[in-house]
Amino acid sequence: MIKFVRLFFALILVFTTVKFTKGQATTSGANVVSTAVPFLSITPDSRAGGMGDAGVATTPDLNSQHWNPAKYAFLESDMGVSLSYSPWLRALASDMNMAYLVGYKKIDDVQTISSSLRYFSLGDIIFRNEFAEFMGQQSPNEFAIDLGYTRMLSDVFSGSVAVRYIRSDLTGGQLINGVESQAGNTYAADVAFYYYNEFRANRKDNIFSAGINIQNIGAKISYTDGEIKDFIPTMLKLGVAYTTEADQYNTFTFAIEANKLLIPTPPQDTTDYNDDDILYPGGINSDKSVIAGIFSSFSDAPGGMKEELQEVNLSLGVEYWYNKQFALRAGYFYEHENKGNRKFLTLGAGFRMNVFALDFSYLLPTQRNHPLENTLRFTLSFDVEAFESQR
Repeated sequence: MIKFVRLFFALILVFTTVKFTKGQATTSGANVVSTAVPFLSITPDSRAGGMGDAGVATTPDLNSQHWNPAKYAFLESDMGVSLSYSPWLRALASDMNMAYLVGYKKIDDVQTISSSLRYFSLGDIIFRNEFAEFMGQQSPNEFAIDLGYTRMLSDVFSGSVAVRYIRSDLTGGQLINGVESQAGNTYAADVAFYYYNEFRANRKDNIFSAGINIQNIGAKISYTDGEIKDFIPTMLKLGVAYTTEADQYNTFTFAIEANKLLIPTPPQDTTDYNDDDILYPGGINSDKSVIAGIFSSFSDAPGGMKEELQEVNLSLGVEYWYNKQFALRAGYFYEHENKGNRKFLTLGAGFRMNVFALDFSYLLPTQRNHPLENTLRFTLSFDVEAFESQR
């Protein structure tokens, strides 16, 4: 039975990302915007994972590469490395997981380089043909490796660019519905900016920060001979955060973030959209170029501006630090029911020493029997400069 579940999940991934078959919108009004390589959108670290997936504008940390690499400009330490691990979708399979390794190094006072490796494993999956005959066992996996460059643009403002190589091998070259498959390869880039302003008010230290990151601007990916190509998850992230002292030992951070996929919305092929007997003809498909898809993504939803707003996901997060050593976190993530219906609460905790930091997060879906139920994340961070100073 477990092997069947794995096979079923693998086939879902293949059919939704490679589009060997096209799904139609349901009469309930749901019109999900799907992409290839969705693992790029999974929160990799425990800090943001405990704050409702908010991270584009929070104070800088070692895992800023995923959220906003421009934040590295404001880190005090010269060099650091972090490793995160998350068992994934344990309700579906017991051997799926994601690992994330990231590091940064300051070149001088205004320049920083950073890099990360993200690896996503789908475990072992048995493939069978339409006659239930054994076709082989594979270990599907995906990974992305990137390199970022960050530069201070002023005392309170920084910018960054990152380039990324992506490889996705879901089938191990198996025939799917008679079509020969192959590993998908593509490239992408991020463009990010960050505002960070420390100030005193009411005799307390405060920080206001804001961030924007356009992620995964890149070529489409193909799992066949190149005739069928699919968008990768190009995404716009916007957010603000406010950090304030309660007293000498207690600090609070509040963050809010909005994100939206910058790819075309699928056409709505139903005469009962949002309970109105209206036929929305046409629509946008993957024949559009990447740049055209980015610009049209703000106005191409069949349901008009109402549906465009439904495509905006929201993250709310709060973080508490005691004496800059012990942290508690909580958050909430909201996605409209017509666009995926992910709604969940998050909790997290962290402990920081001079050299090491350990963080943990836990996800609690608001729906019962949700695939993301009981998602855990663990992050271990290492401050290289602090370690060398103690030698």
